[in-house]
Amino acid sequence: MSQESTVPGEVVETTEIPEPGAVTIVVPTFNESANVRQLLRQITEAVPARLPCEVVFVDDSTDDTPEVIEKAAQDCPFPVTVLHRDEPVGGLGGAVVEGLKAATSDWIVVMDGDCQHPPALVPDLVATGERANAGLVVASRYIKGGSRAGLAGSYRVAVSRGATWLTKALFPRRLHGISDPMSGFFAIRRSAVTAEVLQPLGYKILLELAVRSRPRTVTEVPFVFQDRFAGESKSTAQEGLRFLRHLAGLRAASPVARMIGFGLIGLTGFVPNLLGLWALTAAGMHYVPAEILANQLGVAWNFVLIEHLLFRERRRHRRWWDRAGRFALLANADLVLRIPLIALFVHQLHLGVLSATALALVTTFVLRFAGTEALVYLPRRGGEKPRRGSTAQQGEPCEQTS
Repeated sequence: MSQESTVPGEVVETTEIPEPGAVTIVVPTFNESANVRQLLRQITEAVPARLPCEVVFVDDSTDDTPEVIEKAAQDCPFPVTVLHRDEPVGGLGGAVVEGLKAATSDWIVVMDGDCQHPPALVPDLVATGERANAGLVVASRYIKGGSRAGLAGSYRVAVSRGATWLTKALFPRRLHGISDPMSGFFAIRRSAVTAEVLQPLGYKILLELAVRSRPRTVTEVPFVFQDRFAGESKSTAQEGLRFLRHLAGLRAASPVARMIGFGLIGLTGFVPNLLGLWALTAAGMHYVPAEILANQLGVAWNFVLIEHLLFRERRRHRRWWDRAGRFALLANADLVLRIPLIALFVHQLHLGVLSATALALVTTFVLRFAGTEALVYLPRRGGEKPRRGSTAQQGEPCEQTS
């Protein structure tokens, strides 16, 4: 991906915002051509007079959004840059990460391109961060003075509140002090985030930042969520599923959480196993070969869930057929190993059959989990993930209009 930017126009610097005072506004866009001209107009009216700024659009659009931005930028008193990505890796969250990498200011403000986040709040976000010596300032709809009025309909309100409750329940420590982890409007110090550690999936980038690289000091300011200026919301059922997958991946980031998830997924594998055994024996197959075949259904079930919920970030290390073969080998070796272990525990440790079986299950589970991590999903070694994108387009240098 290449990057081009315009030459900044003149700005009026004041002492209202403590130094460092400049801000990079990062706006991820996907088919927002009807909104970006209005957004740039609002930024022009609200921000440059109080705070020097640049605007970086990271665009995944399939419409003429980049061209509209380029034309609208001619009336702006600040640099406007467009980074257009041919491959929208990571969704809107991935676009924000590209914007974080491209930012040149000490403060970065992330906001949506649909005009639901008021640009007039940008200077206050930075000023609050400077006064509190904070690394992250979240614009919240759920503290005094804030409102979610722009959410269209009771369904979206319920989804938003449910997602907020779920995330805070799953990450009580990391999200402590953040009332609105679903907010897409926040300011962060460039020194407080390492973009390379972020692995977003979908559009909830604040959650990713807070969990993976949360700054030590976080504060909030209230904001009123506005009505969308034009177009339709990008929140779909598919995005909801991506959000749940993202939550599962974040929660499984620690080894203990992965082991617990591994065990819970293993328990669910008994369902297809038993159903397969019932169907095969009902069809007249002997129970021994039936159990061997039915076990493969459980193995396949477990593999699919583990792939998508626990090790999504490590799937790139091997081809899927290699991962599947190794996982199946470990899972079936578990059966072969368990019987000799039970006999060993009964005859050598003098345990009862039930106690020996339970101990063998625990032992083979730990070995199977360790083997799955080490032999199927090897941790990535060194090197930054290749950045994929396209050449950037840009707005032109411009003078402020009256």
